[in-house]
Amino acid sequence: MYVIRRWYKTKPGEARRVATLVHKQAAAYRDAGQRSEFRVSYNGYTLPGEQNVVCLEWTDERLETPTREGHTLPAAALELGAEVRKLIESQRIEFMELLTPAKFQE
Repeated sequence: MYVIRRWYKTKPGEARRVATLVHKQAAAYRDAGQRSEFRVSYNGYTLPGEQNVVCLEWTDERLETPTREGHTLPAAALELGAEVRKLIESQRIEFMELLTPAKFQE
């Protein structure tokens, strides 16, 4: 099992708007059966730490390329992604292996 986090560095003042769009995009993937439950967090300017950031986080059993043969991306997710790209400066993705009881070391 993997934890996937996609981080967005937004243009100043756009974190909440990007978080809203990213939430809608992730829901489109989930509703199409292509993503598990997810959560979105952001820091616009009201909290300490890095500002103008959004984090989308979900888990998956395996890592697969979205361009794999026979896979179709949801049109709504693509449209929302185009809107997000206008409001961000950069993005990155993290992949972490989730520690489950079966992986515990004694």
